[in-house]
Amino acid sequence: STCWSVFRCCDATGRLLSLGGVFSTRLRCLLFSSLAFAKRPHPTRPTDPTKRMMFVFAAAMVAALAGVGTADAFAPSMKGGAFVRGGGASDSTLSGAMADDLELPCEDECALQSFPKLPPSVHPGVVTGQAMMDLLNHAKENGYAIPAVNCVSSSGINACLEAARKNDAPIIIQFSSGGSQFYAGKALDNKNYKAAIAGAVSGAFHVRTLAEQYGIPVILHTDHCAKSLLPWIDGLITASERFYKSHGEPLFSSHMIDLSEEPIEENIEICKDYLARMAKMGLLLEMELGITGGEEDGVDNTDVALEDLYSKPEEIHEVYEALSPISDMFTVAAAFGNVHGVYSPGNVKLEPKILTRAQAYISEKLGDDAPEDRKPVSFVFHGGSGSDLSDIREAIGYGVIKMNIDTDTQWSYWEGIKGFEAKFHDYLQTQIGNPEGPDKPNKKYYDPRECMRAAEVKTVERLEQSFSDLNCQNICGLGEMANAENVLGPRRGGLPV
Repeated sequence: STCWSVFRCCDATGRLLSLGGVFSTRLRCLLFSSLAFAKRPHPTRPTDPTKRMMFVFAAAMVAALAGVGTADAFAPSMKGGAFVRGGGASDSTLSGAMADDLELPCEDECALQSFPKLPPSVHPGVVTGQAMMDLLNHAKENGYAIPAVNCVSSSGINACLEAARKNDAPIIIQFSSGGSQFYAGKALDNKNYKAAIAGAVSGAFHVRTLAEQYGIPVILHTDHCAKSLLPWIDGLITASERFYKSHGEPLFSSHMIDLSEEPIEENIEICKDYLARMAKMGLLLEMELGITGGEEDGVDNTDVALEDLYSKPEEIHEVYEALSPISDMFTVAAAFGNVHGVYSPGNVKLEPKILTRAQAYISEKLGDDAPEDRKPVSFVFHGGSGSDLSDIREAIGYGVIKMNIDTDTQWSYWEGIKGFEAKFHDYLQTQIGNPEGPDKPNKKYYDPRECMRAAEVKTVERLEQSFSDLNCQNICGLGEMANAENVLGPRRGGLPV
């Protein structure tokens, strides 16, 4: 398994290493695999550094000259589009895949192949393809929706993972184009959306590395993508296609394409093209029908016509009829009065019954082919921040399996920082000198980890409310999260938070 992990990493990075054109990519990878192998002590291998390097080089040359078959023994096996290690395991062995790649410890919940209360295909870490579909279907069948949180930093991602584990539940972590650009760094040029592409890919690898360690299932998603932003999604799909070649699954779990401002015919035709491309590797498409009001991430829909905030059953059926023959891997963000942002009570008029009318209309059209639950469509709830609990629960009953959360977690993150500053204000004005004495240092207070951790704690608390509102608690069957060990406290020089 060590050689397999090293080979997979080399397959992705080996082509970047130039050795004067003498070695092929395959040989370079075999060389690095041999290097890793030679690090381990063994009585048959020389201990002198120079002789050991000669041994390594010779081993790589022999392996390369053995031909294509030798290297292919390490290549991923593909069965029905699923990644299979060793050619004989099921796709549930994707559990711990990132830890294997990087040779990270993967113990306890990270090492689980499945969860006590979820379908067998659902494993710790990022889920894609059929495992993701099984998870979403489980949500619909069991009356809960999964919170989908927009993240702009590794700190925000970590707060989401912590909240999911504390609530014993899956979570959806998603990036907007603006959030992706910020993740890459605002100083990085974003011509042709290259910063947004790089930022989202970087965030994806962060999520993949740590989701397994937290031991919970994560759907890795990207949020609103208008027509002008399609080059951003194209770059991410290309990244997933490259990732699929070596891992048997896409880098991301799903992408949203929001063409709700375009004519419905154009919206559907473009979504059909993207779904055909994405479904080949198990990527889910979320499409939007009707417009979500308000403002988010630079998209301002505060002045749209009222009728555009409510989708019609006939339109939803038109989408279902067009996409279903291609793949069942799609969800619909239908508009039922949703508005981004938080507004005073009474200013947002949600009509969740639009969703059940659409389900009934489509089921009638399907006749005997309609599902038993009469909910052929999986819906997404946008603009969920500040919504009444009764509206949220009603929408879940009509087939909502995902609710977006952004505004409320933006506030909770800021609230944590604001509260920290208020609590330790007198320790945050100078580097030296505080109420305890003029010569007392304040480093442990202005350390950025301090206020960031306070922000994470507040965000975890706010997300607990979201998990509760969405009936999404105690879903995995893991029980309570164990207390972290080997964490320094204030008495040992750690942080006071």
